[in-house]
Amino acid sequence: MPRPGARKDGEAPAARPADATAGDPVAHARGVVRGLKRLYPEAICALHHETPFQLLVATILSAQCTDARVNQVTPELFRRFPDARAMAAADQAELEALVRTTGFFRSKAKNLKAMAERLAGEHAGEIPRDVEALTRLAGVGRKTANVVLGTAYGIASGVVVDTHVKRLAFRLGLTAQRLPEKVEKDLMAAVPRREWVELSHRLIQHGRRTCFARNPRCSECGLAKLCPRAGVTSSR
Repeated sequence: MPRPGARKDGEAPAARPADATAGDPVAHARGVVRGLKRLYPEAICALHHETPFQLLVATILSAQCTDARVNQVTPELFRRFPDARAMAAADQAELEALVRTTGFFRSKAKNLKAMAERLAGEHAGEIPRDVEALTRLAGVGRKTANVVLGTAYGIASGVVVDTHVKRLAFRLGLTAQRLPEKVEKDLMAAVPRREWVELSHRLIQHGRRTCFARNPRCSECGLAKLCPRAGVTSSR
């Protein structure tokens, strides 16, 4: 049950604590980045992988699915199809069976096979290192491309905006937007490029551990003094 006086995200925020950087968006964003670094100094991608190809496959499977579930599926999938050429030659029905529990399995299996075929045919089985080439692959949007480039290659092509990043960016006052592409643009403007990759990992960790969609643990939050929405009970 929400505590008395708690607010929903749609309500006007309460005044920030005195030590928050109100009125200076750049200083506020830098304060959030410093706070996240302190809380999660070793933030990493939660999807298990050993190669850029495996990361790409896992990220495609993570759409509308938890990372934990994907990590249950990928060991056998990667054992059967360790690289793009092997997956390009895969039987569609076998792919569907292997990824079934990740949801939307027919669409995901179709995209995985088509993606692998294009990699094998046009890129010698290697993962391209630019957003444009990656997003021409089946099942790959900008978010997936950013994950692969940032995590596999250390290339800061953008900020990964998933449901956690979108929610926390809004709550922390880093954006007033709701559309992922607009949230990403605001984060890219507010945060130095060198921080983009780790910023996403840290926001995701904070969303999973503390800043839940419903009943976030504001009283335990290490960023509460910087958060204009401390005390919310749920997201819109």
